Amino acid sequence: MIRALAAALVLSGFIASASAQAQPAPPVAASTGTSAPKPVAKKPAAKAKTSAKPAAPTASGPCRIGVIPVVGDQFAVQKIGLTIFNIEYADVAIEAWGLDDLVVARVRAAAGSGTGVKRIAYPKEAFRPYDHPAPALFRNPESELTTIVRQITANAGCESYMTVTKFPGKLEGTNQTLRGIGVYNRSIGSLIGHTRLFANVQVTMFDGQTYAIRKQPINIDLGAALASGFGVENPLTKLDNAAFPEPAAGAASSAALRDGTRALLVARLDKILPPLLGQ
Repeated sequence: MIRALAAALVLSGFIASASAQAQPAPPVAASTGTSAPKPVAKKPAAKAKTSAKPAAPTASGPCRIGVIPVVGDQFAVQKIGLTIFNIEYADVAIEAWGLDDLVVARVRAAAGSGTGVKRIAYPKEAFRPYDHPAPALFRNPESELTTIVRQITANAGCESYMTVTKFPGKLEGTNQTLRGIGVYNRSIGSLIGHTRLFANVQVTMFDGQTYAIRKQPINIDLGAALASGFGVENPLTKLDNAAFPEPAAGAASSAALRDGTRALLVARLDKILPPLLGQ
């Protein structure tokens, strides 16, 4: 019996050993002293190429003429009757018309290609004391303009500077002033009146070093000049009465007033700029 029990124990141990050998060995970390291989880093994806065009180059090179346009901010709307009680006036903002840009373009055209014409930036309120001066017994507009130009061009370094500003012209047969760019409607009693555009602007040239005014300001009333020269009314100023804006604020959205004003301003500048620039 003892022999039988011993044989059974031996057989049991043999089966257990065989079973243990049949089981897969668990993974064991390598003990070779070297670290596990690092994962391969992926290369970053290449950035997609853009088709955007490079920014336009800014104006460079020496500045021969620094242009300071001061006419394209407001449009005057005036209604003129027989008495002071029949007079109405309003200023309408018209920056969107691009009149100051138009001034610079006409100066470049008059100066010729390749000429260093640059627009001079200035604070919006810089010319307010000049356009709307305080009441004074004695006033020197040229001195006031020179002071403003000197201040805003201190670091510009141009050979000369040109301002294109508003000036007050008189409406013939009245004591009314037409300042700068605008439109007026004139009525006489119950008679149907007439509507006209006007562009009273002044061009002044300054020496870039001394700020002395090189030539006398040119401020010709284009309508009067054409009328006297040809014996007819300037067609660029005449408008239908229906084009007069009522209310005045409607002037800003009027294509007829905008296009008519641009045409009048171009004719005005193209008449005075070439002789002033020696072309």
